[in-house]
Amino acid sequence: MEIHAKHAGGMTFLARGGSNHWVVMDSDPAVGGDDAGARPMELLLMGLAGCTGMDVISILRKKRVAVEGFEIRVHGDRREEHPKAFTNIEIEYIFIGRDLPRHHLERAVELSQEKYCGAAATLRAAATISHRITIREPEEAETEQVRA
Repeated sequence: MEIHAKHAGGMTFLARGGSNHWVVMDSDPAVGGDDAGARPMELLLMGLAGCTGMDVISILRKKRVAVEGFEIRVHGDRREEHPKAFTNIEIEYIFIGRDLPRHHLERAVELSQEKYCGAAATLRAAATISHRITIREPEEAETEQVRA
């Protein structure tokens, strides 16, 4: 796999990989950026969420488990000193649906974390990764969205 990144001025970079989609990266104005894009460390966590999320959905489809909604929240703690690497990462898998079989959800997450997700395997070399599963009924999820 290979990506190409090019400087677009200030602290802004544009990057793309084999999929040919550009991603904008920038930094906070406090460190010379223009706040024109995602931070590189955010993209690492987004990549982790996308990688494991795609695994989980694929596994659940094969098991014929239909979820009405699926969200992932990732929280990463970083070192205070440079390099400010991640030390702990927590992934919350939020499944929305009625009567979802918890054992299938747990197995899908386990397979992603232990076997399939390359992003998790890569980050695990540097940080502790933990996860938890939250199951919400559709009505509960709608109430949560109204509050957000």
